[in-house]
Formats: sequence, structure tokens, C-alpha cells
Amino acid sequence: MKTKLLSIFQKPVIVLITVFFAVQLLNGQKKVPDYTSKVPKFSYPITLAEQENQLKTDPLMLRFAESRKRQTSDKYRPIYHFVSPESTLNDPNGICFWQGNWHLFYQGYPPEDRRQHWGHAISKDLIHWKDLPYAIYPGPERAVFSGSSLVDGNRVIAMYHGTEVGNMVAISEDPLLLNWKKTTTDRAAIPLLTDARFPLPYSVFDPCIWKKDSIYYALSAGRAPKGPGGRQISECYLFRSKDLVNWQYVHEFVEGDRFTLINDDYACPYFWPIGDRYIMPFFSHMSGGQYLLGDYDTKRDKFVVTHGSKFNFGPATPSGVHAPSATPDGKGGLIIIFNMNPGKPTGEWNQIFTLPRLLTLAGKNEIRQEPAGDIESLRGELQKVAPMKLPANKEIVLKKIKGNAMEINIEIDPKEAPVIELNVLRSPGREEYTQITFHRERGMPPGRDYRYGEIARVQGVNVPVPVPGPPATPAATSVVRESLLTLETSFASLHPDVRPRGPETGAFILNRDETLKLRIFIDKSVVEVFANGKQCVAARVYPSRDDSIGFSIRSQGQESELKLLEAWQMKSIY
Repeated sequence: MKTKLLSIFQKPVIVLITVFFAVQLLNGQKKVPDYTSKVPKFSYPITLAEQENQLKTDPLMLRFAESRKRQTSDKYRPIYHFVSPESTLNDPNGICFWQGNWHLFYQGYPPEDRRQHWGHAISKDLIHWKDLPYAIYPGPERAVFSGSSLVDGNRVIAMYHGTEVGNMVAISEDPLLLNWKKTTTDRAAIPLLTDARFPLPYSVFDPCIWKKDSIYYALSAGRAPKGPGGRQISECYLFRSKDLVNWQYVHEFVEGDRFTLINDDYACPYFWPIGDRYIMPFFSHMSGGQYLLGDYDTKRDKFVVTHGSKFNFGPATPSGVHAPSATPDGKGGLIIIFNMNPGKPTGEWNQIFTLPRLLTLAGKNEIRQEPAGDIESLRGELQKVAPMKLPANKEIVLKKIKGNAMEINIEIDPKEAPVIELNVLRSPGREEYTQITFHRERGMPPGRDYRYGEIARVQGVNVPVPVPGPPATPAATSVVRESLLTLETSFASLHPDVRPRGPETGAFILNRDETLKLRIFIDKSVVEVFANGKQCVAARVYPSRDDSIGFSIRSQGQESELKLLEAWQMKSIY
């Protein structure tokens, strides 16, 4: 009897123990690591006045201010390009305009938790930036990677890649976008894997988001083995949702891209209207910042590409332009900003942002780019140089023009000179210098148009020239060939640990009735050069000598004419 009773009571115990260990096994298989951030996180009131009042004593804000003050003596830390207040940064993210402020987010690396969090800064004019506390923290994702934002009525939607889980969505509605709530907290909005654990027909990476006919659309960056011999080529995958929580895969989005290279990818994509067309800036991990231009077929939900070009010319590292963040300017153009990679160790910080640029549509397949925002408000002491002839083959050192935080506006009539050379950050003995060169009509030849058996037109100005023959013969054209703008940093520094990049060379059309107009921005360890609103080249530089602050000009081969030169010392934005 006792034995029977024991066996009766043993069975439930065995069942309970079995169930307990089975549950623990299942929990172990499904357990998500705790990715709670070590960075202090605070909640904020919902009115602007209350938010601004709380920020005055916010521990993170006080910490940022102290960090900026401590680093002001760093000789390579820019004074009017954005640099994170503490530690370093990576991609800019989700730039947008909300309730009177431009909001700039970025991948920040807090010192106590080096995983990416979205850093945050605001500006009234795109130039003077004010730090705000970290906006989006990890969890359930391991780290907060790149993404975009969408102003949607009375709220702002951020969509970004959460590492190890997939693409995430977060929403904020308060005046300074300090409080963010994720639409999913135990999974990604677009997961990396399905419950079945089979491979997906798309990749899940950097997203961007827009809205059409009350439906939300999102791109997911990637590439696919669809190139020659199964090699990888760029690809973007389109998703849609009605509620920002449940997303449906639609199809591949880009159509007709003949402009990117094999092994490129469409990381950090942004898809926005520009003029009466659409543009998709993106970042290739192989060949850097680029854009595609085309038309949005809204019936088929396809981006039909007609043109493509680059924002940097060569790999993004070292010392080059990296990933974009872009948003409409409300006037048919696009505001875009990039991070720039380092070329020398600089302590706790390294990357910086470019100046914001304004992109506008100038023709069907032509984009203009110029500095955006109130950059003129930073101008301090002005030096001018009177118009003068530039003799052939003679370097002219302009001793009044010197500094390492400057804006230089220069206009030159090249006449018949094939090359104009400028040197900035030049030491007196030319031991160090950063060289800017203009090569007139030395771009790629146009090739041949086999429809007519004549030389094809290149992008540019076509000047008709009468050709004898029957009326059916197409008119011959005299073509303005592309000119080249080069930024050469090989001789910018004598430091042994500097990693200069190869010459940065971009092409643009300088019409024969145009003068060369350059806006040169020098800021400690970065040089950006805008040419006639049509091209921009930029790179990081690290002069070792304190006297590498000079300027010179040279007209190669034949004489040219300096028509205007203005140079301002620039003020700090902090």
C-alpha cells in the first residue's frame, strides 16, 4: 500500500520536473540578451518651456558642455563643422525640420556604453548646433544603426536598423523630440529572420521611410548576387505598412541602375522628391557616397533611374566623405549632410560632419550643390585681394590670406590656361600644402554616337555648327567637355601617422562664357571646395606645422585673370 501511494505521488512530481526543465530549455532558446543601455536616460515634459527648463540642469547636457570645453584646445578639432560633444560619431541620421528647428541625429558612442545610440542636435539655421540628450537607446536591438525620419502630421517617425533584430520604428511627438516610443519592444518591425528561420528573399538593413496615399513605405538597403557571374550588385527592397507595426514585403525597388559598380550597395538610402523628379542619395561600403536620379512610378512603386553620380571620388576611407542624411528643404530642394572619416588618430574623437549642402535640380539629369544654411553669419575679419593678371607658370604667394579656419571666395577667368592651381594650408617653404587644381575641359571624352556615326554629345552645352550635306544629316556640334576639380592632400602633413587619400577629383561643366568660382572652406582638419554650385570635393587634412596657414595661386601654361578674392576668418559655432 505504501509503495503504491509513493508511485502515485511520484508521477506528478516527475511530470512537473519534466515540464520545468522543458520550459527552461525553451526559454534558453528564445531568450533575448539584455541590451539595456548603461547611459542615463530621462523622461521629459511635453511643453517647450518645461523641456528647456529641465535641460538647464540635465546631467547629460552638463556632461556634454564640459566635454566640449575640455576639447577646445585640440588643434585638429573643427570649430564650425559639427563634431559630437563627447566620444566620437558615425553616420548622420534622420535629419528633419520640426516645430521651428532642424533636427540632426547621428550614431553616437557614449563613453560608458560604446554601442551606437542616436545622438541629437538642433539648429535654427543649419550652422549653429545645440546638443540635446541621446534620443534613441538600444533595446531590443543591440545597437542603434542608421536610418531616416518622416514628419507625419503631429509626430515624427524614425526608422532605423537595430542590430541583431532588424529594422525598428520609433515615434516622438514633443517639441524638441526628446521622448521616443518604439512601436515594437520585443521584436523588430521588419525582422532579420522569419519564425520559420528560412533565408529571406530580401536583406534587412539601413531603412528610409515615406508616405503615399495613407500608406507607409520603407526601403531596406542591400545588394544581391545578380551581377555578371553571380557577383554582388546594389539592391533596395520595398516594404509597406498601414500601422508602422506590420510590414509587407513588396519587391525590389530600383530599376535601370547602370551607374553603380559591381560590389556597391545602397546603404543609408534616402528617397525624396527634388524638383519634378526623385533622388536617392546613399552610401556604398565599397565606393562611398553617391546618388541616383530618376522618376517615381507610383503605379508600379518603382524608382526608374536615368542618372547617377558621386559625392566622393574614391573609397570613403581614409579621410573621405562617408554616409548621407537628407531631407526636403520645403522649396523643392534637398538638405544633405555627410560624416567624414578620419586620417589620423585624434584621441577620443575622430569623425566630423561636412557642412550641410543644398541640392537642387538644374536640368533633367543635373544636380546643383551649394553650401546650405546661414554660413555667412560665421564670417569675421575680411581680407581682399585686388583684381590682377596671373602670369603663366609662376606661383604667387598672397601673404595677407592666411589661416586654418577660413572661408575663401575666389573668381578666376582661366582664359586659355589649361590648369589653375591653388594651395591652402601652405607652409612658408612649401614643406606642407593642400592643393586644389582646376583642369579645364580635361574630363572624359564623349564617346561615339552610333546612331549617326558621329561623336556623341556629352552632358553640357552643345553649340551647333553648320555641316554641308543633305537636310537629313544631323548638325555637328561643338561640345563643352567636362572640366575637373581636384583636391590633393598627399603633401598636407609631415606627420608619420597621417593617412592621406588619393587625389579627390570631380567633374563638372564650366561653360565657355563662365568664370571659375570657388568657395573654399578650411576648418582645422577639413577642406571643402564648391565649384560654381556644380561640384564639391572634400577631404580631411592634418598639417603638422603651426605655420602651415598660407595661400598661393598659379596659372599653368598661359596667363589667367584673378577677378575676385575675399577671405574671412571664421567664428566658432560653439
